[in-house]
Amino acid sequence: MTENLLTIAGYDPSGGAGAGLDIRVFNRLGFRGGGVLTSVTAQNSARVTKAVYLPSWLVRSQYLTLAEEVRFSGIKVGMTGSLENLAAVARILSANPSVPRVVDPVILSSSGSRLMEKSAVGRYLEILRGRADLITPNLYEASALARMPVRTVEDMERAARVIFESSRVPCLVKGGHLRGAAVDVLYDGVRCSVFDHARVGKSVHGTGCFLSAAILGFFARGSALRESCRRGIRLTEKAIRGAVPTGGGRAVFPASF
Repeated sequence: MTENLLTIAGYDPSGGAGAGLDIRVFNRLGFRGGGVLTSVTAQNSARVTKAVYLPSWLVRSQYLTLAEEVRFSGIKVGMTGSLENLAAVARILSANPSVPRVVDPVILSSSGSRLMEKSAVGRYLEILRGRADLITPNLYEASALARMPVRTVEDMERAARVIFESSRVPCLVKGGHLRGAAVDVLYDGVRCSVFDHARVGKSVHGTGCFLSAAILGFFARGSALRESCRRGIRLTEKAIRGAVPTGGGRAVFPASF
């Protein structure tokens, strides 16, 4: 029987990120994917022009209706948008303590558009405390959540520890925007692990969504946290190499990867 993974995320009409991409990654790893939408955006591969957060009651209603007939083997959280939606998502995560839960804290788009209310950013770690198995911020998100500059690998290690101490959730800080080599840093509450990987010379839409969805897939298949991160990073790197250009924006992941 095919297992089910759930993404709780925003809708990207370009299909290059958000819930649509998460479900494609789940399918690629042999799962059936379902999605609960927290927001609807107007965007393409280059920029976001508008984001509308759905009401929290609708977020919860989507989940409860799905859960009536579907058992989830893992949950990924992407864009939550509002403080009310963040609280609703935290309740969903609390109701599923026995399955892997990976959280990607989407705060800004790559083009600089705000995708999370400031009030939600300030309380993000408090509200999600102990309710997930991994959080995957990029450099900007790690800086906002840890409330410190994050520019170097050493900064990444410190931020990952701060985020863990504040949330009791292991933290993988993504270093795709570091100067020089691309490095990701995982702090699991006991030790730091550093993942070096080649930098691919292209800008690709949706890499953060892809990585967190891939990590969840490997996690749900039974790999340990560190191994799930390693395998997710490798699959993301491979998919980035195969990304194809769009009509003027950033590259996007192909139909198959």
